[in-house]
Amino acid sequence: MNNYKIAMIGLGSIGSRHLLNISHVLTERNIFYSIDLIRSNKNKDINEEMDKLIDNTYYSYEEVPNDYDVIFITNPTHLHYETVKKYIPKTKHMFIEKPIFDDTNKSIEDLMLKGDGIYYVACPLRYTDVMQYVKNEIDLSKVYSARVICSSYLPDWRPNVDYRNTYSAHTERGGGVSIDLIHEWDYIHYLFGQPEEVHNLRGKFSALEIDSDDLSLYIAKYEKMMVEVHLDYFGRKTIREIQLITYDDTIVADIANSEIRYLSNSRTISFNESRNDFQHKEIVYFFDVLEGKKENHNDIITAMKTLKLAKG
Repeated sequence: MNNYKIAMIGLGSIGSRHLLNISHVLTERNIFYSIDLIRSNKNKDINEEMDKLIDNTYYSYEEVPNDYDVIFITNPTHLHYETVKKYIPKTKHMFIEKPIFDDTNKSIEDLMLKGDGIYYVACPLRYTDVMQYVKNEIDLSKVYSARVICSSYLPDWRPNVDYRNTYSAHTERGGGVSIDLIHEWDYIHYLFGQPEEVHNLRGKFSALEIDSDDLSLYIAKYEKMMVEVHLDYFGRKTIREIQLITYDDTIVADIANSEIRYLSNSRTISFNESRNDFQHKEIVYFFDVLEGKKENHNDIITAMKTLKLAKG
């Protein structure tokens, strides 16, 4: 494709990151593009860096053109389903931020997806150097137990933003660790496939001023292994890792610190990777899918399976 007509719906922190990466990737490929912004609030400011990348801004559905190549859905999770359904007629393809929806009772058939449309759901942790090492360099058939943990402090997630006003703090807006941290279930499914059983306990236990669940614990059973998952909003030191217990070693894939540790011989493999590195790789991958170079490995149906796992 020689050019792309793109729209963004939602320009929060993740939408802004995607916008910058879209610009970088397409500029690197010498592809012409235009990027429009679709939003409902005329009073929200756009910083100067973002504003330079935006061609047009639309505030009503009626004025939005019908000929986009791609629309990026990066608004709050609880709005995803209706937004996708509403804007499918206006675009060939979609990039949908995770989680796909806020509950599993949504009808994919009612979306009326286009048969030739590509509908990709974000799964950025798959593109980390750590996860690619686990996927391609470790014999996962030898793993008989895995422990997954993602523990961090919600008030530190978004600098200069009151955590109590974010979607994460409110169940009705798609918040709560169980689906907010769906990354963990996404990469578990990516590595090991669909489990036979999943058991989940969740709730609000900390002193955080939120109404969403801040702790979610899972046990998943596979034919030849089991996985334990711990997700929380209140860990004061960030931990994000999967421990793989094999016949002859325990291997720690530490996503937060971008390294692999073999505990039997104290060997460590370190990667020099920032958050935007793997976010950038995901945008590269997405445009490769659009250009027929790669297959879409996380479509809406696959993402719904992951959401059902996260829902327990």
